[in-house]
Amino acid sequence: MQKVTTGITLLLVIFLWGCSPSRDKTIDEIKSLEKRLFSPQVTSFDKKKADSLIGLYENFARRFPDDSLAAGYVFKAASIAMNSGDGNKALVLYDQIIEKYPQYKKAPLCVFFKGFVYENLLNDLPKAKEQYTLFISTYPDNEFVPSAQASIQNLGKTPEQLVMEFEAKKKADSTKVADSLASMKKKSGKRK
Repeated sequence: MQKVTTGITLLLVIFLWGCSPSRDKTIDEIKSLEKRLFSPQVTSFDKKKADSLIGLYENFARRFPDDSLAAGYVFKAASIAMNSGDGNKALVLYDQIIEKYPQYKKAPLCVFFKGFVYENLLNDLPKAKEQYTLFISTYPDNEFVPSAQASIQNLGKTPEQLVMEFEAKKKADSTKVADSLASMKKKSGKRK
């Protein structure tokens, strides 16, 4: 009886393994769908194809978690989710990278993009500030730190408020330049 059970189990494993697509076949499917979704000839965003591609990326990472492509595929899935407006899905995927692939070169950006998602897609400004602050303190030398600082500074401001602040700063800078030039003229006039 044990030989029969072992034999059936072995056949089942072989059958299931044979039915699941290989790594290379999965990569080929991903590349094919990427081409169809992101080709220069595509004129509109296809949400259905994007969701399918996210699913392929996730499947690959689940089946081959230690593969060198896994973290990059999860990052691509998160980016597509974020850019298609699915903030909650993007957060789940960014968290997956932060937790499972902390050494991945783009893991720091995941913290930054979580702040972006909270701010721009979910309108949760306290969470956005928390993520931006975490990003700045955890990765102080990252090239996106100035962007995170600016995001914190501008949280909750309307485009109109930003334009008004920009114009006021521009006017103040112009006044400083004019004052500086006037001061230089006075000094050069006294020397003659």
